[in-house]
Amino acid sequence: MKSRRRTFLQTVALSGLAPAAPGQDDRAAQGTRRAGARSGIAYPRTFTGRQLAMIAFPLGGVGAGSIALGGRGQLRDWEIFNRPDKGKAPSFAFASIWARSGSRKPVARVLESRILPPYEGPSGLGTNSAPGLPRLRSAAFTGEFPLAAIAFRDAALPAAVRLEAFTPFIPLDADESGLPVAVLRYNVRNPAAVPLQVSIAWSLDNPVGAQGRMNEHRAGQGIEGLYMHNPLLAGTDPLAGSFVLAALDPGTGKLTYQPSWREGRWWVGPLLFWDDFSSDGELSPVAERKSTVGSLCLSRELKPGGEADFTFLLAWHFPNRTPERCGWRAAKGEEKTVIGNWYSSRFRDAWEAAQYAAERLPGLESRTRAFVQAMRDSTLPGSVRDAATANLSTFVSTTCFRTADGAFHAFEGSNNDRGCCYGNCTHVWNYEAATPHLFPSLSRSLREAAFGFSTDPEGRMDFRQILPAGKERNGQAATDGQMGAIMKLYLDWRLSGDTEWLKRHWPAARRALEFSWVPGGWDADRDGVMEGVQHNTYDVEFYGPNPLCGIWYLGALRAGEEMARAAGDNGPAGEYRRLFESGSRWIDANLFNGQYYVQKVRGIPKDQVARGLTVGMGAADPNHPDFQAGEGCLVDQLLGQYLAHIAGLGYLLNPKNIATALASVYKYNYRESLETHESVQRIYALNDEAALVICDYSRAERPEVPFPYFAEAWTGLEYSTAAHMMFEGLVTQGVRVVENVRRRHDGEKRNPWNEPECGHHYARAMAAWALVVALSGFRCHAGEKSIEAKPRIRPENFTCFWSGGTAWGTFSQTAGPRGLRFRLAVKGGTLECRKVQLAALGTPAPKTAVRAGGTALEHRVERAGKETVVTLARAAVLKGGEELEILV
Repeated sequence: MKSRRRTFLQTVALSGLAPAAPGQDDRAAQGTRRAGARSGIAYPRTFTGRQLAMIAFPLGGVGAGSIALGGRGQLRDWEIFNRPDKGKAPSFAFASIWARSGSRKPVARVLESRILPPYEGPSGLGTNSAPGLPRLRSAAFTGEFPLAAIAFRDAALPAAVRLEAFTPFIPLDADESGLPVAVLRYNVRNPAAVPLQVSIAWSLDNPVGAQGRMNEHRAGQGIEGLYMHNPLLAGTDPLAGSFVLAALDPGTGKLTYQPSWREGRWWVGPLLFWDDFSSDGELSPVAERKSTVGSLCLSRELKPGGEADFTFLLAWHFPNRTPERCGWRAAKGEEKTVIGNWYSSRFRDAWEAAQYAAERLPGLESRTRAFVQAMRDSTLPGSVRDAATANLSTFVSTTCFRTADGAFHAFEGSNNDRGCCYGNCTHVWNYEAATPHLFPSLSRSLREAAFGFSTDPEGRMDFRQILPAGKERNGQAATDGQMGAIMKLYLDWRLSGDTEWLKRHWPAARRALEFSWVPGGWDADRDGVMEGVQHNTYDVEFYGPNPLCGIWYLGALRAGEEMARAAGDNGPAGEYRRLFESGSRWIDANLFNGQYYVQKVRGIPKDQVARGLTVGMGAADPNHPDFQAGEGCLVDQLLGQYLAHIAGLGYLLNPKNIATALASVYKYNYRESLETHESVQRIYALNDEAALVICDYSRAERPEVPFPYFAEAWTGLEYSTAAHMMFEGLVTQGVRVVENVRRRHDGEKRNPWNEPECGHHYARAMAAWALVVALSGFRCHAGEKSIEAKPRIRPENFTCFWSGGTAWGTFSQTAGPRGLRFRLAVKGGTLECRKVQLAALGTPAPKTAVRAGGTALEHRVERAGKETVVTLARAAVLKGGEELEILV
C-alpha cells in the first residue's frame, strides 16, 4: 500500500492537481497574507473591542442546558428551560464589584465591560440589568472550550480582576460532564502597597416561572446562597423547577445577602440595591415589600500584592421536558408526555445539584483542566484546536439532551425558541467525530436507538427517531444516514472493544445493510452500486449512481464485513466483500471523470420505488428528476472515505483517484473571496470571506434546477473535507480551509462558539474534531489492544491529545539521531495495549526499549517500509497517571 501511495502521488503531481511544492505554497500563503486573508490563528484565541459583541460562550453540562457568557462578562441566552431561548435572560442578572484601596474613596461598578453599540430600542436600552450603571472600561475574552476567561481593565478600579468560567467537561465521563451548573470564579488582585477591601455581589431575578416566585437563603457544606423556586406552579408545569445562586467557601470572607430586593413602583429595587451596595460593599436586610430579585455578596480584605478568588455557582433543575416544548416530533397523543432530563433523575432539585458540584469541584475542575491543558500543549495548528474545541460547545447547547432514562438525543440544530430538525438525524450526525471519541457512551446510545426500534423487521432504518422511544416509527430511510450508521456502529465497537455489545446489535445492522437489496431498493440488482432512489442529507433524493451515497455504501459493506466476522456470522462476510470490490471497481470506472466523481442521473418509475425511500422533498417526476447534483464537483463526494479513514477501514476506491478528487475540490470549490459568488440560498459566508462552496459547476453544465443547497457553504462540510485532505497529505490546504472558517467566526461578525446551518449550534460542525484525529494520526482498536500514532504534521517533534473508547490522554514523539522516542500518557480511564504502530522516523536506535511505569517490558520490533510495529509479549494495562515509553 505504501509503494502504491507513492506512485499515485507522483501521478497526481503530473496532473497538476497535487499540493503545491513547499516553496510555491509558501509564496501563495505570503500573497494571501499580504491581502489580509491569511494569518495564523493563535490558540487559545483572545477577543477585544468590537469582537466581544457576538460572543456567547455556552456554560452548562452535556445535554443539561446552558447559560451563555457574553464577551463583556454578561450572562445571555438562558437556555435551561428545555428548549432554545436565544436572546432571553432574566430582567436582572449581573455581578457588581466594590473596591476601596486604603482610605481612598470606594469604587463600585457592574462587573462587566461597557455595553457595545447599537444603543437603539423603543425605550433606548431599557432597564433590564441596569444598563445605566457604570461598567468597566474594557475586557479581553479568551476562550478554549470548556474554559472561558475575561481580563477586565479600568484604571479607576483599584484592583485587577479576571473571571474564569466553566462547567466540568471530562472526556469519557458523560455523567460528570453533564451537571446542570456553571462556575463563575472572579480572581481579584491588589496591585497596591496598602490593603484592599473588595466585595463582589451577584444579583438575579428568580427565573422560575412568573407569578408565585420565592427566594430563600440556604447554607450547606462549603456553599451558601439563594434557592429560587415557585411553589404556585403545578408539578407538571413546563417551567416548574428550581434555580440556585450560591457562593463557594463563604467562610473565607464575609457573606451578606438580600433574598429579595425591595419592591416598589418604577425602579425602586435596583436603585436601593445600588445605594446599599455602593456605600459599603455589603448588603442590608430588606424588611419592606419584597420583589423576586435576590442578591448575594462576598467580601474580603486583600493584603498588599495579595489576591483572592470569589467563586459563584449557578445551578438549575427543570425536569419537565416534553416533546412539544422542545420541538421534537412525538408519537401520536404523546406530545405533552414528560420525557425528562437525565440530570433530574440524578438530583431532586437545583440545591442538590449545586451541593454535589461544590463538594466535588476540586476533582472535577482538575480533570477538566487536564483536558484543557492537553489541548493547549498540543502542537496542532491553532486554527485546528480552535475549531475542534469550539464546536464541542454544541454538546452543552439545546441541540443535545439526555432523557430521564439516560439516553442521548439530539436535534440537527437549534432555532431561536425550539429545536430544529428532530430525531438524532443520521445523515447529519454521521459527519461528526466528537461523540465517538470523547463520549463513547453517548455515541453508543445513538447506535442503540438506530439499531433498536428505529430499524424495522425489513431493515428500514428511521433516519429520525420519534419520542417517547419505542412507540411509533418514522418509516423513512435516508441512504447516507443508514449506511453511515453502520460505519459508526463499527467505529463504536472498534473504540470500545465490546464484542458482546456488537453481537446484540449485529442482527439489526445486518438487516439494515441488506435492506439495500430489497426490490425497488438502493442496490436491488446486488452489484455493489446504488442506482435506486437515495434520500440524503441535501433533503432530496438522488436518482442514479452518485459518489455521495455510493461511497457510503462501500464503507458500510466494509464495516459489515468486519463486524460479521467479529460477531461470528461469517456467512454474509464474503458477499459483502464481493459487493464492495464490484462496486468500488464500477465507481472508479464509471463515475470518476479524470478529476472528480460525478452523478449519473437516471430516472426511475415511481411504482418501482420501495416503500419509505422518498420523503416528499425531492423530484416531482421520478422519471425526469430535478434537484440533482449531476456532473458538478460535490464538496463531500468522498464523505464515506472520510469516515472510513477515521474508522480504520482502509481505502474504498483507488487512492490515486481519491487524491485527485480532493485536489479538484480544493481547486474548484474553494473561493478565496465570495465577492462575485452568486447564491439565492441561505448565506453563511459572503463578501470578501473565503469558503468551500458545496458544488461547483465551472467544468460541467449545471442542471436547470440543481439540488437545493449547491451554492451554500456549510462549516460541517468544510471541516470534514479539510480533515479528509489532511488524511491524504493535503495538510496545507486543509489547514487553510479551517482557518477561513474560524476567521469568519471572529466575535464581531459571528459568535465563535456557534456555527449554524439549519439552526444554531449545528451538529454537523462537530466534524471539526476529525481534524484532531486526522492530523494526530492516532487510532485505537480496543478489541485488538492496539494503537496507531502517525502524525501528519511536524512528526519529528509532535505532541497531541488522544482518546479511545476506554481511556484518554496525551502522546508525544521526537525523532533524532538516537531514534524515535514515543511517550503515551493516560490521563483518564484504562488502556490495554499490546501493539503500537508508529511511523519510522529518525535514525534507528542501536537498542530498542519499552517501559511502562518505569518497568521494562518484553517486546519485539518489526519494521516494514516507513512503519515500525512494536508488539509486547503481554498487554500493558495503563491507568490514569501512567505512561508507556518506547525508544526505537
